[in-house]
Amino acid sequence: MPSTEAHRAAVLGSPIAHSLSPVLHRAAYAELGLDDWSYDRFDVDEAALPGFVEGLDPSWAGLSLTMPLKRAVIPLLDGISDTAASVGTVNTVVFTEDGRRLGDNTDIPGMIAALRERGVDKVGSAAVLGAGATASSALAALAEICTGPVTAYVRSEARADEMRGWGESLGVDVRIADWSKADEALHAPLVIATTPAGTTDALADAVPAAPGTLFDVLYEPWPTVLASRWAASGGIVVGGLDLLVHQAVLQAEQMTGRSPGPLAVMRAAGEQALAARERH
Repeated sequence: MPSTEAHRAAVLGSPIAHSLSPVLHRAAYAELGLDDWSYDRFDVDEAALPGFVEGLDPSWAGLSLTMPLKRAVIPLLDGISDTAASVGTVNTVVFTEDGRRLGDNTDIPGMIAALRERGVDKVGSAAVLGAGATASSALAALAEICTGPVTAYVRSEARADEMRGWGESLGVDVRIADWSKADEALHAPLVIATTPAGTTDALADAVPAAPGTLFDVLYEPWPTVLASRWAASGGIVVGGLDLLVHQAVLQAEQMTGRSPGPLAVMRAAGEQALAARERH
């Protein structure tokens, strides 16, 4: 367990102004009695990342990384976890007492934990909407919980090739469908939507009468049109805040050495912050 002396952590990315990570991590520190710990945000792009990392002093405990840094950070590290290596992305860096920089990916176990919290432990098949970096993490999570095929709905052949490649490396039976048929995805027992805000709005009218589980990785604006219709039809909905909180809990545990992390406290802080944004 680390000492309670002053330590620093932060989230890096560009843009970064709207990140909820400081709210979540500061809530964890307060709950854990780590009064001298601080957590900030810095707008850092790929070009500035090496200089930023090299300039950190021994008071730093760790970093959270968002786009576009999740792959760019890897050459700057002394090692990465098997989980991070499986998708070639790092969202967590921990600085060890002997000066090493170790990378991990908490998005993948965060997805699994968020689904498990809603009673989803195993599914026979699944659908993924989109094919970006989050979609590769979704495939890695599905490698753990999905026993059958995963259909990825994509807009281009290049994206299709990417998803096939991730499927092969992760041992997932990935099947490709064109985005024009995305409404068919909604009949899968688990649908993971990884697309930008507004992209799935047009699918809301296609929600089946008895839907399964929707995991929409967006948290702002929330709920999405699709998530609202899904919930109204009686389906299980897992949201982006669920993912954000679960992956942040794992980050806080790694950076502070305190486990289990205060999940409920961090979620409440996130909910309050989002509610305050809506009022303004």
